[in-house]
Amino acid sequence: MMKALHHNVMLCTVFLMLIPFPLTAQRDYTADSIAFVNADWHPDTLSGFRYMYHHFMHRQVFNSNQCFSIIEIPSGSPSRMGFVADSQLTTVASFADRHQALAAINGSYFDMRTGVPVCYLRIGGVELGMNAPSMRDSVNRKYYQYATIKLNGNRRPRFLVPDSNRMAERALPDSNIMTAGPMLIRRGIDVPQRLDRSFVYRRHNRTAMGLKPDGTVVMLVVDGRHPREAEGLSIPELTRVMHWLGCCDAVNLDGGGSTTMYVKGRGNEGIVNHPSDNGHFDSAGGRRVANAIIVVKGEE
Repeated sequence: MMKALHHNVMLCTVFLMLIPFPLTAQRDYTADSIAFVNADWHPDTLSGFRYMYHHFMHRQVFNSNQCFSIIEIPSGSPSRMGFVADSQLTTVASFADRHQALAAINGSYFDMRTGVPVCYLRIGGVELGMNAPSMRDSVNRKYYQYATIKLNGNRRPRFLVPDSNRMAERALPDSNIMTAGPMLIRRGIDVPQRLDRSFVYRRHNRTAMGLKPDGTVVMLVVDGRHPREAEGLSIPELTRVMHWLGCCDAVNLDGGGSTTMYVKGRGNEGIVNHPSDNGHFDSAGGRRVANAIIVVKGEE
């Protein structure tokens, strides 16, 4: 596993030297990538997927302390993915328990007051959420609505960048669709970001999903809002990490206090990261969310 990760980091380091990020181009990230790949990850192989965790406490990555939790689902795994939602806000752990999931992460954006999705969401062919319009533009989509995840017939994800029409997803034939954003990487190329947005350049808890060229699915959560233990990542930093993990496609999901990862039988009642809504660096600060992405056991 670590040999493959080392190979991915070497390739991605070369790539990133050729296409630097505008806000951070003056810094050499070779040491960061080496620290990342050489960390004592202790991969834990579970039913159809791998789980890895590491807490960097010596400012080794992006000159900051960081805490990463990663799930990798190989292309040949019998595990299947699904989108789940509820009309009432629900914790990621509750979603997982209800659907007998092996693992889960939080999904896309929602209105915290009403629980209504603010990005397009279709589950089992039923439309549950639309891309919310901005106050000044009811036609074009918002910045965080420019990445769409589709689950194919085998419940494996595929990504696309929709056009600016905020109703475009309605034309897609797929039964399970979740829009979020921004898209980080598309076909190996970094997607340009709005660097005038604090959402992009400030560090926050982050949740992301990616695909490797061989079809392996990567699910990542990054803890944040705890300066001493875990600062979180900016969008450019998150993009680098997804490159280091070998992803050719990657999308940012809802983050901040929503960022949560569940792995059955691990952590504290399944919560393996440190959700931040309670202000403490523990597993008890999980936010109630409107939807989640789950991993369930498939047929062998």
